[in-house]
Amino acid sequence: MKLALCCLIVVLLSACGESKQPPPPKLFESQRQALDKAKGVEQTVNQQAEQQKQEADRQTD
Repeated sequence: MKLALCCLIVVLLSACGESKQPPPPKLFESQRQALDKAKGVEQTVNQQAEQQKQEADRQTD
């Protein structure tokens, strides 16, 4: 019984210790960058489409 209690205390105390694990690797960083670039391209295309629409509207008025 005392042995089990001692083992339990040791396990609980070791779980409270400071962790020295390295930061996780940057997973999917290249995919994230590609997605950000695609979003930028999408915004540019949408702006150009809006400008073309406005120009067409001005020409028909």
